[in-house]
Amino acid sequence: MTGPTATGSGDRGGGAGDEEAVAALLRRQPLGPFRVARRRPDGAPVVIENAPFLFDGTPMPTRYWLVDPTLREAVSRLEAAGAVRQAAAAVDPAALAEAHARYAAQRDAAIEPDQPGPRPSGGVGGTRIGVKCLHAHLAWWLVGGNDPVGDWVAERIAPALAALGLVGGGGTEVV
Repeated sequence: MTGPTATGSGDRGGGAGDEEAVAALLRRQPLGPFRVARRRPDGAPVVIENAPFLFDGTPMPTRYWLVDPTLREAVSRLEAAGAVRQAAAAVDPAALAEAHARYAAQRDAAIEPDQPGPRPSGGVGGTRIGVKCLHAHLAWWLVGGNDPVGDWVAERIAPALAALGLVGGGGTEVV
């Protein structure tokens, strides 16, 4: 199951409203092109989809970025309690490796074949193996990514997801 249809597009984001909202959520101006890929029912951005390169040409390995403050805090609490190691131990390594490969392929498909210079690398959160950032895994899961770590995180923060009206993603229904 995928998230709702993404809205917003353009070289610098989904219009002035999205640019302002995302800049406020990030507490800085976005460093590259993006679009809002998942929203709360009230329209507030939850996840942005980053272009593979920042405005200055630097490769951006993290395709999906969690910008919702409630979910960022919930995931940060998990990480502070050791959940990165717990998630890495709990999920099937082969399924995780496949997820990293799918994520990288999805990001790389957005890169022009003749793009000069270095390219983004790695899978979810820019890592090639294992688990690095639960926020990145949840962000991808929220836009429909088939991610076993995203599933694991969503199960643990299900009340926060439900409270925000974000009850699905990644093929798992969260209630």
